Amino acid sequence: MINPNQLPKLLQLASPMLPVGGYSYSQGLEWAIESGAVTVAEAVEEWVSDVMELVLGRFELPLLKRMALACEEHDATALQNWNELFVSARDTAESRAETQQMGFSLTRLLRDLQGEREPHLQLLNGLNPVSFPAAYACAVALWKLPLKESLEAYGWSWIENQVAVAMKTMPLGQVAGQRLMLSLGEALPAWVERAWELSDEQLSNFAPLYSIAGCRHESQYSRLFRS
Repeated sequence: MINPNQLPKLLQLASPMLPVGGYSYSQGLEWAIESGAVTVAEAVEEWVSDVMELVLGRFELPLLKRMALACEEHDATALQNWNELFVSARDTAESRAETQQMGFSLTRLLRDLQGEREPHLQLLNGLNPVSFPAAYACAVALWKLPLKESLEAYGWSWIENQVAVAMKTMPLGQVAGQRLMLSLGEALPAWVERAWELSDEQLSNFAPLYSIAGCRHESQYSRLFRS
């Protein structure tokens, strides 16, 4: 359970104002809209739900949990291993560039806020590149945030960004966007709970259409987002 003193920092970490550039990526959703695969609010919800379940819920959030525990325990070897696994699983050039850029930006921000010598942040020195989940995990450990709530905040930020992508690239109004946020937000705790329980052998990011969308977006003629 989060206490009142931790809540502001968790909100800060999950805020769209966090200067890491997450708003500039669509993670393939822009191509799905352009291709006609996603054209209405219901299709947006289905797309976001599927990616959350198949990619974030089965791979990214479980790895974030493991990275945060490694940071908390100052286990540089474990953090490096999980970071390498995450980076190696980014199966498009844009998705790898995304996590590298966002990881670099969050690491730089945390060092500006907390100082270069902070022990948790020194764990990131051995990572090349620093993935965004690794930097986020160190922020969670550094600020002593409750881990399960931090996973929910990470998932919420991703959902919020995906809905924003849809609102910017298709006829989707603010009320419809808020309906999507409400519905997807209600499902988020269950996704986090399943992610929390997965063993190492159950980790998987197998989602072929999601990968294809990311690849196709790399050569999309007209686009608003970087990936």
